[in-house]
Amino acid sequence: MTDQTSTLYAKLLGETAIIEWSALERFWAKGDLIWVDHSLDLIAVAQAMAENRRDDVARWRDQGIVAAVTAEQALDLQTRDPRIWAVVVSPFILIQVKDA
Repeated sequence: MTDQTSTLYAKLLGETAIIEWSALERFWAKGDLIWVDHSLDLIAVAQAMAENRRDDVARWRDQGIVAAVTAEQALDLQTRDPRIWAVVVSPFILIQVKDA
């Protein structure tokens, strides 16, 4: 990891927040929410997107571990109202459900 890379990772980490689904619904409606599976580091995915590492992001999408939040996921999140970890990589918001 280079100094620049580690600086970006630290910056993104500092910009994460725990947020409620109700605050994210309007972004989901616009198609701006990206779900990141627990098998991945949310910040590492955000970093890859910020650095425009298309091959990494495409591989994760192909594997189904990074994807737009589906209607079914949105309904589940609305119903359960879990703690959601989020970070912005404009124009997207990447989310991961935090374990209780």
